[in-house]
Amino acid sequence: MVNALHADATATLEAWKPGDAAQESLRQGYLGFLAAREDACSRSCVAGHLTASTVVLDARGEHVLLTLHPRVGRWLQLGGHCEPEDTSLFAAALREATEESGIDGLTLDPEPVHLDVHPVTCSLGVPTRHFDVRFVARAPEGAQPVVSAESDDLRWWPVTELPPETEDLTELLARALDR
Repeated sequence: MVNALHADATATLEAWKPGDAAQESLRQGYLGFLAAREDACSRSCVAGHLTASTVVLDARGEHVLLTLHPRVGRWLQLGGHCEPEDTSLFAAALREATEESGIDGLTLDPEPVHLDVHPVTCSLGVPTRHFDVRFVARAPEGAQPVVSAESDDLRWWPVTELPPETEDLTELLARALDR
């Protein structure tokens, strides 16, 4: 039986209209994966699983909050695995962004902004793929992040001065700023 998160992920991606052919191709691939796998939203799915991440912008859209990911060793947007209690991708993205940032009151846009599939060795301990559904959120004015146990560091970066080795965030950030 397909759970609420799986049904929501399917409905969210069916409704989303990406702005270019590459994102449309990924959207179709995600929908095919969801149709083939009832466990597509569960981290126990070794073939790969949907994840939810969030580009957190400050209230003015001048800074982006990035985490220094302990496993990857690079600065990334906030996000991670969907949990059994998550009933939607939106809820998973908001939960992850709130947990990892320590900021209450994030305003999350309910429509995805970007998709990305990437190979990773995550908590399963074996190589897999993350089918990441990415959202954008705004933090309240003056929000101060708090480093969690899921991060080696957490800080605001000017959107025009990202840290080294974050070229893959350029397209994602451009789409987030366009909202």
